[in-house]
Amino acid sequence: MPDPMRIRAQVAGASATVRVLMSHEMETGQRKDAAGKTIPAWYIQDVSAQHNGKTVLTAQWGPSVSKNPFMQFSVKGAKAGDKISITWKDNKGETRTDEATVT
Repeated sequence: MPDPMRIRAQVAGASATVRVLMSHEMETGQRKDAAGKTIPAWYIQDVSAQHNGKTVLTAQWGPSVSKNPFMQFSVKGAKAGDKISITWKDNKGETRTDEATVT
């Protein structure tokens, strides 16, 4: 099971700024190990964010995204106490969902 994401959501005026740090190796499939064998591709493909259960962001990523990716976005109309959840799925079928409360 992948490590949990670090999610911070803070109200700033009429919206909330959401910051997410995802723990993932994000291998491109082009690097080689010490023995010269190619390390298989392993990267996040789909990311989605929900505000109180309603999808507010979807993204499709590829192997060019860096290890342990960071993402930041704003959600209009979010208030303190609202729930923000982030879900990702990688090319090996693993998924991770974590949730934070807007402060």
